[in-house]
Amino acid sequence: MNKTTSTTNSTCEHILDVGEELILNLGFTAMGLNELLATAGVPKGSFYHYFKSKEKFGEAMLTRYFSDYVIMLKEKFSDGQKTQRQHLLDYFSHWMTQSCETVCHSKCLVVKLAGEVSDLSEVMREALDSGITRVIAQLQSSIESGVEEGSLVIEESPELLADSLYSLWLGAALRAKVNRSDAPFVSAMQRTERLLKPGTI
Repeated sequence: MNKTTSTTNSTCEHILDVGEELILNLGFTAMGLNELLATAGVPKGSFYHYFKSKEKFGEAMLTRYFSDYVIMLKEKFSDGQKTQRQHLLDYFSHWMTQSCETVCHSKCLVVKLAGEVSDLSEVMREALDSGITRVIAQLQSSIESGVEEGSLVIEESPELLADSLYSLWLGAALRAKVNRSDAPFVSAMQRTERLLKPGTI
């Protein structure tokens, strides 16, 4: 990779980084393009060099977010020092801890944007749907491995359980934002522990 290409990629990533942080705090609609450009310290021409519109920027941001997120999940769930049941419980425990530390501003783009942009932008809705599907697939894979290794006992299919767990936690995150309480997460964790019954190892 030559220096020009490296600088180009760096500028694009910088715009995405700054935009993601602003959106997590303000929301997608409230974040103005001028505010993004001023905060990032880049001219308007640089933005439109990478993104045809604010909507396309949002799509690219979500695509990058989910790609990084899925890589992180694969790395965490591949740690052979823990059972898959423990990996799953750790994952949801981390979700609860991270969310409870930021009661006013979610650190999760899915929680922040799902309700806001799904009716406003079809391309962003599709990016959210595709990304969520990839995350659920990773949870399903972990559940399947847990059953196979003997650390998990489940009463429904891995596919259905993975979907149900993600929906449970997404709902808990939205409720926690509304009532400014960690009670929905505590309830979700208790339900999760019952659904992910311990096996023989």
